[in-house]
Amino acid sequence: MNPAIEGGIVLVVTLLVLLSGAPVAFGLGAIALVFIAVFEGFGALNVAAETFYGGLNDFTLVSIPMFVMMGAAIGSSPAGRDLYEALDRWLYRLPGGLVISNLGACALFAALTGSSPATCAAIGRMGIPEMRRRGYPDDVATGSICAGGTLGILIPPSITFILYGIATETSIGRLFLAGVFPGLMLTGLFMLWTIFLLWKRGFRAYAADFRYTWKQKFESIPKIAPFLAIVIGVMYVLYGGVATPSEAAGVGAALCVLLAIMIYRMWRPTDWWQILRDTTRESVMILMIIAAAVLFGYMLTSLYLTQTLAQAIAEMEVNRWVLMFMINIFLLVCGFFIPPAAVILMTAPILLPIITAAGFDPIWFGVIITINMEIGLIHPPVGLNIYIVNSIAPDVPLTRIIWGTIPFVLCMMLEIVILCIFPEIATWLPTYLMGPGT
Repeated sequence: MNPAIEGGIVLVVTLLVLLSGAPVAFGLGAIALVFIAVFEGFGALNVAAETFYGGLNDFTLVSIPMFVMMGAAIGSSPAGRDLYEALDRWLYRLPGGLVISNLGACALFAALTGSSPATCAAIGRMGIPEMRRRGYPDDVATGSICAGGTLGILIPPSITFILYGIATETSIGRLFLAGVFPGLMLTGLFMLWTIFLLWKRGFRAYAADFRYTWKQKFESIPKIAPFLAIVIGVMYVLYGGVATPSEAAGVGAALCVLLAIMIYRMWRPTDWWQILRDTTRESVMILMIIAAAVLFGYMLTSLYLTQTLAQAIAEMEVNRWVLMFMINIFLLVCGFFIPPAAVILMTAPILLPIITAAGFDPIWFGVIITINMEIGLIHPPVGLNIYIVNSIAPDVPLTRIIWGTIPFVLCMMLEIVILCIFPEIATWLPTYLMGPGT
């Protein structure tokens, strides 16, 4: 059968299975096994177990459950509440200060956990009710938390960057560094839009008789400072070449757990159980998707589908920026329907030779693909962050939440355009600190 026809059949079946709501790992694995058996015979299935195991036989993968545990220890503690309160006390007098505080808290909590859903849930539970109580519009209150939560996969340490690094065999340390300035820039764009919108609507930022004293401001710092110090320390040893990602993640996870116990007195077995349960659940999900995606990739390669696709794109003879535009549209559509981890593991190995042949930096492209995945997190039908926020504020119509996220989606698209014009925003820091190379 013609590879183009085979590829079309695989694409249609894959979309139908993933859109059916089936678990991503089991869906990808089943598709791979069925198509290997159909097109190559049942004898070819003897490599399935070895390929599945090979997808997990990488020491770098140890960093995933460690970073997940690091985030779970912080997410299960009141650290998010303290972070939110600290920023609110310092920023409450700015125009739209409470929204700015929430976005800042999301950015910092993202650096602590590396998880978008955790960031959205932790900050949203405190921020949304408080913003609504102070009279902020519902679309601003909910949309800002949806958007702020997406920073969890862009600001390092990021699970998404780890998955991209593993799938494309690029440096995870460089990817982390490449996400720093784009993450800060995107946070700034969110804040600027919020200030402009509230100013345009004539919204007052604070009550004239409401003040925090300097004592109250400084009282909010001690509890969150140790956690921020751990993140800075992990980044230092990772970027400075002192430790590997797995070693840095292990030490960071251990220290975060110890701080959660010491600062928040999380001694009870139920507290430990929640941390271990959340870590195990998310880690197993991610690792199963990785293994299934490797098996799925093996199926695509063995049927010559990836090679055919790459060759077809290479023969299109279009301008490389037209090619990048098409890739971004493709990633956006995938992100609308499929979780970020699955999109990256399925598409990154296929797209890498295409973008490198076109002269694009794979580290820079890792940031671009991550921002596309951020858009998918706040865009239906999957839009995980939208549903998390809707569960926090069930009386706000889902359509109002979605409309509140649209300006932030446009901010993300603007950031992609800016990064295309000025790729050094992503590539300068890793090159400066770690030298040239990938």
